[in-house]
Amino acid sequence: MDYDIVIVGAGIAGINAAYRLQTQLPNHRYAILEARNAIGGTWDLFRYPGIRSDSDLFTFGFSWNPWPQDNLIAEGASISKYMRDTAAQVGIDKHIQFQHRLLAADWSSSENVWKLAVDHEGELKSYTARFVIFGTGYYNYDEPLSVEIPGLERFQGKVIHPQFWPEDLDYSGKKVVIIGSGATAITLLPKMAETAAKATMLQRSPTYILPLPNRQNPLLSYIFPTALSRKLQRLQWIIVSRIFFLFCQAFPWLARSILKLTVIRRLPKHVPFEPHFKPRYNPWDQRLCVSPDGDFFQSLHTGRADVKTDTIRQVTASGIELNSGETLDADIIVTATGLKLQIAGGTSITVDGQKQRVSDKYLWNGVMLQDLPNASFVIGYTNASWTLGADATALFVCRLLKYMKQQHKAAAVPRVSPALASRMQQRQLLNLNSTYVTAAQKDLPKAADRGPWKPRDNYLSDLFLVQYGRIDEGLEWVDELSRKQQ
Repeated sequence: MDYDIVIVGAGIAGINAAYRLQTQLPNHRYAILEARNAIGGTWDLFRYPGIRSDSDLFTFGFSWNPWPQDNLIAEGASISKYMRDTAAQVGIDKHIQFQHRLLAADWSSSENVWKLAVDHEGELKSYTARFVIFGTGYYNYDEPLSVEIPGLERFQGKVIHPQFWPEDLDYSGKKVVIIGSGATAITLLPKMAETAAKATMLQRSPTYILPLPNRQNPLLSYIFPTALSRKLQRLQWIIVSRIFFLFCQAFPWLARSILKLTVIRRLPKHVPFEPHFKPRYNPWDQRLCVSPDGDFFQSLHTGRADVKTDTIRQVTASGIELNSGETLDADIIVTATGLKLQIAGGTSITVDGQKQRVSDKYLWNGVMLQDLPNASFVIGYTNASWTLGADATALFVCRLLKYMKQQHKAAAVPRVSPALASRMQQRQLLNLNSTYVTAAQKDLPKAADRGPWKPRDNYLSDLFLVQYGRIDEGLEWVDELSRKQQ
């Protein structure tokens, strides 16, 4: 049970980190601890109808094994299969220990190792690791975001949260109300409207929806070999996505106008643009929702899908009464009201037995947590695909481990000096004002306005940092031989 590196989680972050470790540090012994019994993380857990990526698969796929198809957006089952196939191709699956849930991690300064308490089907097992990579994402898999909906307990139909979708739920011919306006709701509406008598998305306020063609022009594949064309396609989407984000930030009024025109031309005559598709915020203050081939708007043309923008007065036994006086009849209510954020999968983290509160700590270079030795936390970007952030973190960890080996260091500990702490201004780690993000600020690590404590937001600049940036700024080292802090 003794390893050089333990990776927690066999999702996108864990699989990517494992590949970077075994290719760049082949002599390091590692294991992946996965609490569930399958590879895939979010993409295996969530089973609601139509679940799909909200980032393009060319950047969401692994750079070292690019997404092999031409579709921009894919459903969860396809993503899970891609991850399983990828792990098997490079032998990562042999390192995964399923149904191993990390309960507690305690750093021992006397031994310079993490001591891990792991639950395996009711049996408590002990592991040690020189370095731990928390690739658990930032969603709480066991508990969704709690939202007060007045009178919901009186409803006599079925109430479903997308995070815990029943496999046997039959909604054909039923009246469904989906509460929410985020990516989950925008995915559910067109899918449920295929067989439901009526599916209505009830939103308090609208979000930006960007329709995109779901099959990309394979021109590159005609010019270049497949392997090269896939890499070029990925680079193209990294650059295009970044330019679009910067454009929205620099010219929000123009971005709003373009997105408005894009939506208006796809709406049926009986569905007005205002108030249903005019958000109160600027583009990229919250994540944009993608509609592949405009499926969301196509469903509105069928008459079986609708959008209501209003607030709930109360839920009754048979539906929802709105503050406008309108009533929505329902057989099923889907509460697509957001996910609860959580760092490190709820693991209890201590240093020499002393509890460490994640929310009290600053994040060093978006990778390591202040005062925690030899531990990294994989956190993606808010304005780009999750995998880009995961890869930047994995590459940085590999460089750090190589440096530690060359310099004979046993541990690296991010520290904020008292002099710097007095000058730092706190900044938000995740630069979004979405409800689920603002609700979680008290539980997330902190970021600052200077030095290695700034929040990350750009994959290309992070790659430069990985290759050429300072690796010692803000770090305290523990010597391998004397085990004394330098």
